[in-house]
Amino acid sequence: MSIRHGLLALLEQGPRYGSRLRTEFEARTGGTWPLNVGQVYTTLGRLERDGMVVHDGEDEAGRALYALTGTGRTELAAWFARPVERAGPPRDELAIKLALAVRAPGVDVRAVVETQRHHMAEALHEYVRQRAQALAQTPGHPDEVARLLVLEQIICHAEAEIRWLEHCETRLLRLRAETPAP
Repeated sequence: MSIRHGLLALLEQGPRYGSRLRTEFEARTGGTWPLNVGQVYTTLGRLERDGMVVHDGEDEAGRALYALTGTGRTELAAWFARPVERAGPPRDELAIKLALAVRAPGVDVRAVVETQRHHMAEALHEYVRQRAQALAQTPGHPDEVARLLVLEQIICHAEAEIRWLEHCETRLLRLRAETPAP
């Protein structure tokens, strides 16, 4: 996730102070990716160093405001224009856990799969409930639409994980049936 580009996108709408950027980022992403305010200020410092943002005075409460520069606008436009690279598969703790569980003594891999599948089914149910709740409010504001897009992405990932876990269980059963008893 690019916090850097997310902050640039928020600053395109006008000067903001750090904690407001944090709040708006979390609101736009449906609270899915909480940010530490320290992360925001560290990122703003790097963006300032790289000439993409500048200090733009203070608000009435004395908070430092940051504004987008021309360089920042150019970088933001380039980010929106290029695809997100998926060069290699991300390290996935579940895939690593299952791969190692296959040969771990005393581990019932099917139980590990079933535990995870049950957990994901419950999570999926909650995500679908949240989506239904959001849709019942007839999303019209861009922030509501953005939240729905994020929720739907999470739902798709949860559904894909459940399908993959079902595939793992089938593969494990098939291997068990094909492996001769010791």
